[in-house]
Amino acid sequence: MAFLFNKFQEAVKVLAKSPTFARNPRQLQFEADVNRLFLYTSYNRLGGDVDEEDADEIIDMASKASVDDQQKQVQENIHSQIKSFSTFMDEILLPDTAKGSDALESSPPAPRPSGLSFAVGGKAPNSKVPQLDRPAVPETRPLKDVELSLQLKDAIGYTLDVKPSQIPHKDAGQGLFLNGEADVGSVVAFYPGVIYSPAYYQYIPGYPRVDSQNPYLITRYDGTVINAQPWGSGGETREVWDGLGVPNTMPDNHVIGKGSDRVWTMLSRPLKGTQVGNGGDVLERRNPLAFAHFANHPAKDTVPNVMVCPYDLPLTEREVRPYIPNVSFGNTEEVSMRRFGSFWFKSWSLKTNTSNFPVLKTIVLVATRALCNEELFLNYRLSNSKRRPAWYTPVDEEEDRRRWS
Repeated sequence: MAFLFNKFQEAVKVLAKSPTFARNPRQLQFEADVNRLFLYTSYNRLGGDVDEEDADEIIDMASKASVDDQQKQVQENIHSQIKSFSTFMDEILLPDTAKGSDALESSPPAPRPSGLSFAVGGKAPNSKVPQLDRPAVPETRPLKDVELSLQLKDAIGYTLDVKPSQIPHKDAGQGLFLNGEADVGSVVAFYPGVIYSPAYYQYIPGYPRVDSQNPYLITRYDGTVINAQPWGSGGETREVWDGLGVPNTMPDNHVIGKGSDRVWTMLSRPLKGTQVGNGGDVLERRNPLAFAHFANHPAKDTVPNVMVCPYDLPLTEREVRPYIPNVSFGNTEEVSMRRFGSFWFKSWSLKTNTSNFPVLKTIVLVATRALCNEELFLNYRLSNSKRRPAWYTPVDEEEDRRRWS
């Protein structure tokens, strides 16, 4: 098995230099990342039955398949893992009488006019939702988050812990640790929080300097921003969560400036007065894997062991939905934005979702090698056009340059 994985690692290095990739630096880096994810997640999906012939076939496909085809396969590979994870979570949390039956309604607290509405200097349009519009919450077993975490580890072989980082820097703060063992290509963490399309950047708390006081922002290649600050360390129950407000306590982490990917500036402000939010979704706040925002950038001479993977959850997958720790801010299909260089412009001809069903644009972390009881490190790829924090040492300066070109 180790021999076959070494073949995949060598393929990653070779294919990243392939002349078939785009010449635009940013697009080249995007395609190289897709290629790596294709290899890692396909290798994982083969499981323990992988042989050299299978490995060679996947490497050959990676060198010939289009980027679009590879993206689709990555989505299928990730979705397969997440469906399996959701099944295990259901088995742990749902009473036998609740499985396959209608949800039992609970009495969630009334929505508070706070959080994002105050952060942007006024009331967010249509942010108050009548109590009757809030979805029903199914009955679950009253497990504490620690109990749920241990039972998940028994089921899939690993879980996550947040504790002091092993990075030898005074600003290292808390780190994210894998407790157990995970194979290469495994989904090991979800990046939780509120999802903003470019059309809703103005509603990110602190706009326009959104990352000056918030180290828990991350950006996808398509411009989607996820703010994990409202999620904090999760919760103790399954509940209707709308992403409003910021938790009273957050584990101490890096000084301000940790934000994984910087948010691009916008030349024009998006439309005001559009509908914001849908009153929240029923989410499992005890999710043991919803801690990707605590993964640190590696110290000097340390190699990252996880990488970012965009994952688009089809909202038709209702059984999976409670375990995806994200909510969308606004209707991302109402307004599209076109990116030119480092700026965003309004666009009325583009659609953010070309599929026939709505998706939730999220991020997961994927293992880039076999992991065993260790701290998780993610390459932040901070822009080299800005002054970077003292604790940041580039993993690959060229990748940083391409990512933000």
